[in-house]
Amino acid sequence: MVNTFWKEKTFAEMTTSEWESLCDGCGRCCLNKLEDEDDGRIYFTNVACHLFDNESCRCRDYENRIEKVRDCVDLRNCDPGEFRHLPSSCAYRRLQEGRDLETWHPRVSGKVSSVQTAGISVAGRTFSECYVPDDALEFHIIDWIS
Repeated sequence: MVNTFWKEKTFAEMTTSEWESLCDGCGRCCLNKLEDEDDGRIYFTNVACHLFDNESCRCRDYENRIEKVRDCVDLRNCDPGEFRHLPSSCAYRRLQEGRDLETWHPRVSGKVSSVQTAGISVAGRTFSECYVPDDALEFHIIDWIS
């Protein structure tokens, strides 16, 4: 039987282990984003943080990312209202909006590979920000993020 702690607990009540297990490992939060100044819409790019490992879809230095990356956000210490910068598929955003986890989420499917199978993972589909200047980000806006 699947432990559905996310249905019974608020974010504040979750243990660190429970909180971390909500991350599906898709890597979408590590993508550079652009915000439209006029309407506030968020645009995702296929350009990832320099600490992002494009193969494993994980941060190369997760424990020190906040100190090393100026724009990295520690979601646990963030107002959930700010989760709009996360993709709509993100467990943290979904739960904050009153929605349940997707069927492909590893906590539901029981398989880490379900994120890749569902086409949610960005593994192998990104460029490092080390190779893309900020003024070229608009040319890297993608439409495969929902």
